Amino acid sequence: MNYQEYIEIRADKRFGKPCIIGTRISVYDILNWLSNGMTKEEILEDFEELNEQMINACLAFAADKEHKLRIAS
Repeated sequence: MNYQEYIEIRADKRFGKPCIIGTRISVYDILNWLSNGMTKEEILEDFEELNEQMINACLAFAADKEHKLRIAS
C-alpha cells in the first residue's frame, strides 16, 4: 500500500504529526483507537471523513516506520 496517498506531515498541523490528508486526525489517533479495541467499522461510523483505505494506510505507515527503526539499529 502506498500510504503517502493518504498521510501527510505538515508543521502547521498537529505539531508536525503525520495526519490523514484533509483532516486533523493523526496516525497516532487511529492506531490508538485500534489498540484500545475499536474496530475499523466503529471508527468509520464515528468519523465519516475516513474510509477503510485511510485506516489501512495508518497501519502501513506504522509498519514501515517500525521496519526502518529495526534497520537503523
